[in-house]
Amino acid sequence: MIFEQIESTGLAHYSYFVGAGGAAVVIDPRRDVEVYLDLAAAHGVEITHIFETHRNEDYCTGSLDLARETGAEIFHGAALDFGFGRPVKEGEVISVGPLEVRVLETPGHTDESISLVLAEAGRADAPLMVFTGDALFAGDVGRTDFFKARLDEMAGTLYDSLHEKILTLGDGVIVCPAHGAGSVCGGAIHARPFTTIGHEKRTNPLLQLTRPEFIARKRAEHHPFPPYFATMERYNLTGPPPLRGGKVPLMHTMTPDAVEHATRRGATLVDLRDPPAFASGHVPGSLNIWQAGIAGHLGYYAEYDRPIIFISGTTPAPRAAETQARRLGFDAIDGYLAGGINAWYQSGRPIARCKTCSVREVDLDAEDQFILDVRGITTRLSIGVIPRSHHIYVGEVAARIDEVPRHKKILVYCNTGFKGSLAASVLLKNGYQDVTNILGGMTAWIRAGRDVQTELRKEGISAV
Repeated sequence: MIFEQIESTGLAHYSYFVGAGGAAVVIDPRRDVEVYLDLAAAHGVEITHIFETHRNEDYCTGSLDLARETGAEIFHGAALDFGFGRPVKEGEVISVGPLEVRVLETPGHTDESISLVLAEAGRADAPLMVFTGDALFAGDVGRTDFFKARLDEMAGTLYDSLHEKILTLGDGVIVCPAHGAGSVCGGAIHARPFTTIGHEKRTNPLLQLTRPEFIARKRAEHHPFPPYFATMERYNLTGPPPLRGGKVPLMHTMTPDAVEHATRRGATLVDLRDPPAFASGHVPGSLNIWQAGIAGHLGYYAEYDRPIIFISGTTPAPRAAETQARRLGFDAIDGYLAGGINAWYQSGRPIARCKTCSVREVDLDAEDQFILDVRGITTRLSIGVIPRSHHIYVGEVAARIDEVPRHKKILVYCNTGFKGSLAASVLLKNGYQDVTNILGGMTAWIRAGRDVQTELRKEGISAV
């Protein structure tokens, strides 16, 4: 049997390639499907089936592109009317060479969520693996808050799906989830690419709860709702715009003149450098989203109908950033600044700067300052905060900018300084004059022995 887990970094998304006997199935494919085509060619197998465990909210599906390239049939849950593929129901079995895939309807995260049980043909009594989508993760379970008015119902439904179906498969069955640590689809997913039914039954804290306790726990969770989720839901219901050959196209190079012209037309400039480099000098109005943070944060600040331009510190094209952006469906990418930021410097154009400071330079007794914590609410509650700080999640700074006073010195912090730099760049772009990013963030604050406030009331912020 051929088995490959494909991780999409930044998104913490897992897709799967499983093959035997000359045939292969792909589960939850990402948008740039070249990786699956390469695997099929390398192993000499034909991709015959494609499964969607549910309509994903955090990335573009690649099912249609993969089907166009291979002729494979697409399958999905029956409780949602997709614009493509064939619905499957509980107990349906699909043969893939000498293997078989049995469908379990496991709603809760979404209504149409399915899990896929893999076994050798004729050995349904001895399953090998289960692909759980967003129902069960390593150390966590899927979020149930996409339907606010039905939150308790969805939580109860997920509990039933877990305990009545998935957990009954056998302790030795390998669990293959659709996401890993860092995904917005869970709150505390462990950094393990795989797990087993038995291990989760023994160690997963959500699985130790009674049904009422489980519902109450899910009701109390806080998760982010990036604006791009709405577009992903629409794309993944009807199919995103196709990528030719399943490949991310090459970006165009841009001169400083072209970047300046695009800025006047409303382009979003994204500086991919680390916080100190961004602080030392950047293109005015640019946002500082580090390259590994594109998948998690671009969706809060880019718009689908406005061009995106990437700026890095070096000459090579920032392909990883572009790939992450296109996995979120952002196709209006004008290009990148040829020659990196040095080309802008050498053009003689204006340069903007962001103030920085160390944790030891922060004077908690200073007047006319506003300390802004942009971490997730769960982190803020669990680790503690800088005394007298105010909280706005980094993805919500622009939407809640009126809560940040313009007449005070703004000190921004996160855990290490990266999200703090993004938030600072948002404030600078919106006309704030005195903005400082605290380098090292809360990690450095604690290591320096500074005072930490730990007794906090639970704030109603929808972010992890």
